[in-house]
Amino acid sequence: MADPQLVPPDVALPEARRRLNPTLVRYLTALRTPKGVVGLSILLLMGLAALLAPVLFPGGYDQQGPEALTGMSAKHIFGVDEFGRDIFVRSLYGLRIDLSLILTAVPLSMAVGTLLGLSGVISERLGAAVQRLLDVIIGFPGLILGICLVAILQPGWPALFLTILISGLPTAGRLARGAWLTQQSREYVLAARVLGVSRWQLLVRHVLPNAMDAIVVNGAVWMVVGVYIEAGLSIVGLGVQPPTPSLGVLLNNGLRFVTQAPTYIVGPALLLLLVSVGFSLLSDALNEAVNRR
Repeated sequence: MADPQLVPPDVALPEARRRLNPTLVRYLTALRTPKGVVGLSILLLMGLAALLAPVLFPGGYDQQGPEALTGMSAKHIFGVDEFGRDIFVRSLYGLRIDLSLILTAVPLSMAVGTLLGLSGVISERLGAAVQRLLDVIIGFPGLILGICLVAILQPGWPALFLTILISGLPTAGRLARGAWLTQQSREYVLAARVLGVSRWQLLVRHVLPNAMDAIVVNGAVWMVVGVYIEAGLSIVGLGVQPPTPSLGVLLNNGLRFVTQAPTYIVGPALLLLLVSVGFSLLSDALNEAVNRR
């Protein structure tokens, strides 16, 4: 065995990579591309700013001042609203709401959707029935589904969470079921069945690894969709309710005073755009890494 100290760095690096899971290596490679670096940097910066908002602004998001509807200035980067509250501070606190929604609802949606899509492993009839249920969900766009859930529950974080979660189920379910149906006809799967390998072992060893790339890319795309679902429902007054801020709530309030203070909506819209761009670049980087395979 060669002395580890004598192994050149250009040989040691591929050896270290081979010890990692190939799927993980692809994702790490995607994050090192220009799109991956820019997208991840934007998201990390936004996440850090949202996380530290209570530390940076301990007075909270509802602290009022003597001014009202003033534009951007050195003291108030995004200006102040109709109650004299700093829009930049409220935007950072609103960003916390948006990130908490999409970073919890979307991964859970992808996980539940994948399990539903793989229900055909238990029974083909069950798998077909689940697909019909997912077809029904597809018939309801995110905003329409959100309105229905708000009518049953009430406007707020839980309704937005369920809207994003349920809206993402059909895509993840179809990707998982497609992977299962595709792998069933492969020769190695048929050979494994002849050797007595159970369906669950085939599922864990072959189906899930082959479906994981598409599900991860789809999850990154749905992060963007989740942001716009929250913004769309909040703009029409069916999302998070004031005085709690979210980016959609701030846009809704800003539209009421757009003639008096045109810059009211610039700050929240900029943060919304940056979050969307960050997740979009990340999904593109992951997709290119998957396609290169």
